[in-house]
Amino acid sequence: MLLGHDDGFVRDKDMKVTVAFNRFGPNCIQRMPRIRHGYAHVVNNFYDGWRDYAMGGSMNPTIKSQGNLYVAVGNKEVIWKEDGPGRGTSWNLKSVNDAFINGASFRQVGSAGVSPHYKPDEAFAAGNPDQVHALTRDAGALRCHANGC
Repeated sequence: MLLGHDDGFVRDKDMKVTVAFNRFGPNCIQRMPRIRHGYAHVVNNFYDGWRDYAMGGSMNPTIKSQGNLYVAVGNKEVIWKEDGPGRGTSWNLKSVNDAFINGASFRQVGSAGVSPHYKPDEAFAAGNPDQVHALTRDAGALRCHANGC
């Protein structure tokens, strides 16, 4: 899940995305999601291992991870940052009420005051990590066959 056109597309600074109620893994590699510029609220997702990273980005994104369940299998670090010349140095990465299993870890950086940018009629209450299995029970790839999905 790649969010943002490319590193040079500065209009994506206004991007606001919510990634909610997904099951990622097993056997996912990266980009769950990867954010260029902008803001992402990643809430109540189930991460069942990742090879390179679960979430990452470039160009100073703001990411609020909230109420997610991270189960590390190999790599333990949830976040990947593409640093370097022109890639950004003003990151805002915040974990709120996430659960980390098997040594999973989240390296928080930047502003402590990262909040969703929802209008009042768009806001919703995030579930706790212990509710994630129920919230994502029907999420994931469709199991299709010759007669349909």
